[in-house]
Amino acid sequence: MLTDKQNLDRQVASPEGSPKASPRLLIAASGTGGHLFPALAVAEQLPDYQIEWLGVPNRLEKQLVPSQYPLNTIALEGFQQRFGLGTLRIVARFANSILVCRKLLKQGNFNGVFTTGGYIAAPAIIAARSLGLPAILHEANALPGKVTRFLSPLCSTVAVGFEVAAKYLKRAKTIYTNTPVRSQFLSPQKLDLPIPENVPLIVVFGGSQGAVALNQLVRECASTWFDAGAWVVHQTGDKDPDAATLEHPQYIQVPFYDNMAGLLQRANLAISRAGAGSLTELAVTGTPAILIPYPFAAEDHQFFNASVFKDAGAGLIFRQSELTAEVLKGEVLSLLQAPDKLQKMADAAASLAVKDSADRLANLVRQLIN
Repeated sequence: MLTDKQNLDRQVASPEGSPKASPRLLIAASGTGGHLFPALAVAEQLPDYQIEWLGVPNRLEKQLVPSQYPLNTIALEGFQQRFGLGTLRIVARFANSILVCRKLLKQGNFNGVFTTGGYIAAPAIIAARSLGLPAILHEANALPGKVTRFLSPLCSTVAVGFEVAAKYLKRAKTIYTNTPVRSQFLSPQKLDLPIPENVPLIVVFGGSQGAVALNQLVRECASTWFDAGAWVVHQTGDKDPDAATLEHPQYIQVPFYDNMAGLLQRANLAISRAGAGSLTELAVTGTPAILIPYPFAAEDHQFFNASVFKDAGAGLIFRQSELTAEVLKGEVLSLLQAPDKLQKMADAAASLAVKDSADRLANLVRQLIN
């Protein structure tokens, strides 16, 4: 329950001087950091809005959201590839989730919905539009997901993280905003790891969920990089059974690391998956990268994301199925021995950054949801 003071703080004065309730916004974002961090960044820019969250049980939002915003959850999952009894159950849950969203929006007197895509976006968008409320969708990937492509014509506006995405959404009103990052990425951060100042630093990460295959490949290569004087900080995620098998004075392994902004600001080179959120962070920090797209990403969308980086000269792409330890060893050594090339890649990465993306999206919300 909100206190009287909190309720007062959530009011703004109308032109006539009488109190007027601040706009109420439902944010639908669920699952991975790629959906959640941009939504949280936008929410930070709307302190005068009453914000509630829509997610699903047992996903990352359960850890990140409740301390900041009221979290509502619905039982929902993605559609299976093959039709069967499981599909019927999912369809039934989906239909029910639309009804639950309608009830939430009506009873909460919400003024509109902002969503960052994924299957949580579908019931939120349909429910909002059925009630005549505006719905803003942010699509971070270069190849928009199925939900975005199917429901974008219903949305008031679709904001895209990569300009190329607009060509897949010709029936929708689109605007390029890039993708927001957490606020710490926008200012210099101190690194609290014992890494010497003048050594080359390689940062390896597989996004918010880690990447076991990528981890195994890096461990095969690491000794060669150590011999060349490089240090490696390796974010392994929490699903790698072999995470603790490599030990070396120049190797730091962590399941997760909160200060990714400081780490990427310090890095000479990143080895990464190609989720839209990760690429945005690499761009904002001006970090050159070797990109290994997750091979099982829906419709291979990470490869499309990585291609934007490659075409700009900011990174190299390798298919996981075609990449050997010997090739990765050689590519990293070649880059570390060519500082001018690394700097050109860093400059190219920085050229892709839009540092006021959260502000742009927040302004869009203010224009359409008031």
